[in-house]
Amino acid sequence: MAKVYLETSFFSACVTTREDVQSLFWRQESLGWLQSESQKHDLFISAEVLAELSHPAYGGSRAALALTVGAEVLDASPEVMGFARTRIAEKVMPGPLEGDAVHVAVAGVHRLEYLLTWNVKHLANPRKRTHLTGICLRAGFVPPQIVTPTNLWEPDDVDD
Repeated sequence: MAKVYLETSFFSACVTTREDVQSLFWRQESLGWLQSESQKHDLFISAEVLAELSHPAYGGSRAALALTVGAEVLDASPEVMGFARTRIAEKVMPGPLEGDAVHVAVAGVHRLEYLLTWNVKHLANPRKRTHLTGICLRAGFVPPQIVTPTNLWEPDDVDD
């Protein structure tokens, strides 16, 4: 089974109450992925995901946190935080030392295969991924593949 890190935007998309076309699509895709694909993978989150979903200003907190149950919580060790600092210093991720930089560092240090996100500005962005891959490799980590739920569907076993 592939090891998948579920980033905060994935859970947010699952519980959004927004009604614009993009939000509706992301909610449908995310909930569909949870129902169909989650059991095909080993799922991981970090304390950073829990902190972001627990923020007092976040209205969907309870529902989003309920969806994290069953995912293994990975630690943000000094190695993870050092790697996150490098991402910020190299201008791949915005500061401060939280959020996107920590998510990618956790996935990289723990050698997860995928980082599942809807954050197409800073994470699932082709220009950022190229730079990110170089930094991961220089630091001795295999970069996770950063994908949206739309791109991480395993084919069902079918007989041809």
